[in-house]
Amino acid sequence: MFGSRQSSKQEFPKWPVSGSIIALCLTAWSGPAAAYRPFDGTDAAVAAPGEVEIELQPAGRLRGNGSTTLVAPATVINYGLSEGWEAVFEGQGQTPLSPSGPTNLTAAGAFLKHVLQPGSLQDKTGPSVATEFGVLLPDSTGSSGVGASLAGIVSQRWDWGTIHLNAETVLTREHHADLFLGGIIEGPSKWSIRPVAEFFLRERIWQSGNNIRFDRSHLAGPRQSQFRRRVTSCAHEWPSSK
Repeated sequence: MFGSRQSSKQEFPKWPVSGSIIALCLTAWSGPAAAYRPFDGTDAAVAAPGEVEIELQPAGRLRGNGSTTLVAPATVINYGLSEGWEAVFEGQGQTPLSPSGPTNLTAAGAFLKHVLQPGSLQDKTGPSVATEFGVLLPDSTGSSGVGASLAGIVSQRWDWGTIHLNAETVLTREHHADLFLGGIIEGPSKWSIRPVAEFFLRERIWQSGNNIRFDRSHLAGPRQSQFRRRVTSCAHEWPSSK
């Protein structure tokens, strides 16, 4: 499944193309799945009951504020609970390289995703509608707290491609409000390799004393010029034994 996201839950990590190339090379043994992380948005679909999907970003590099950090690995585990319900667990390890520092577990969270209205992603007619909600867990080091998120997702598939629309409200780990609107456009689902582009607008609301500040971020165009395989970010499924 998509994954929620590398959304505000994951504090906007920027993934390098090299990491995606590694992931694509490792997907030869994977079964068919629609895995789209590290996108900020997600799709209106869930894993089948009893199935486990593991989405893995083996390694990446994060740059910002004059520092470089190794991100290895970033993992999302999706488990199909029952018809239309999925549990999602995610997190990533970050090791500062310059300056060096200890490894930290970041962007961890636990979520539930539910398909409210089956549609084209479930081989039915009309749009698929889903919701996803859960908690953002504190980082293993530092002073971050617990947050929460609630998202609505609408997906529609046509012969020429698929569109996923996301609207999300988040209480961040720093206890600020975060509003997210996004869209993902992908090529025809029948293509083994297809282009995917993401667009989003995020508004973060900060309060300090009596002052309120709005910080806006956005992304438009292909996410790091990536072309996504039918299975991306090294996703694999293991049906659980019953």
